[in-house]
Amino acid sequence: MKRRIIRIDEEKCNGCGLCADACHEGAIGMIEGKAKLLREDYCDGLGDCLPACPAGAISFEEREAAPYDEKAVMENKQKIQSRGIETPAGCPGSQARAIVRKAEAKVREAGAVPAVSQLRQWPVQIKLAPVNAPYFQGAKLLIAADCAAYAYGAFHEHFMKDHITLIGCPKLDSVDYSRKLTEIIRNNEIKSVKIVRMEVPCCGGLEQAVKTALKDSGKFIPWNVAVISTDGNIIDE
Repeated sequence: MKRRIIRIDEEKCNGCGLCADACHEGAIGMIEGKAKLLREDYCDGLGDCLPACPAGAISFEEREAAPYDEKAVMENKQKIQSRGIETPAGCPGSQARAIVRKAEAKVREAGAVPAVSQLRQWPVQIKLAPVNAPYFQGAKLLIAADCAAYAYGAFHEHFMKDHITLIGCPKLDSVDYSRKLTEIIRNNEIKSVKIVRMEVPCCGGLEQAVKTALKDSGKFIPWNVAVISTDGNIIDE
């Protein structure tokens, strides 16, 4: 039968997995870092996945496709629940892993000065931050994934020093960061923007939101991206 069904542009897909999480039917899964339509008969054509995609990789199309099978969807959900596992559809960056570190020399010796926080404002969450604030004027803006400060030990000194810091997680926050960031950049004298993200695909949503905000602000502001590995190393800066 000919019906409306989603189409995924793999070239645009950044592998964040947000569409897979948004699909309640389990029609979308992550394969080799890209979102895939796993089964046509699981897709109801309602498009809950569309607004979840930060890269604009999902659209509707009218084509020949297997009819939506609600019974099959429910049976699949029950099968998954009976195994006591979650649907293996979401971001590959959510995969549990242990980090084994070699024994390190003691950093804090007798008389050593403890680390000092470089946080210069509050709140720090993007969704809680005001659009206008005195501390934004003439600021070097750091927009970071909230996991980054836990993964990279010298985060305060290396990235936050002399910056106004905003953090967020595009996977957990159901908001469009680009809109607020656009207003912050447009309404304040921002000197530069530094993006710090984790290497996992989910963090691509944060980088994309900042790039969109910079473009939509109508301003030319120097910016760059740093990428932190899950074991706490800078792999790109």
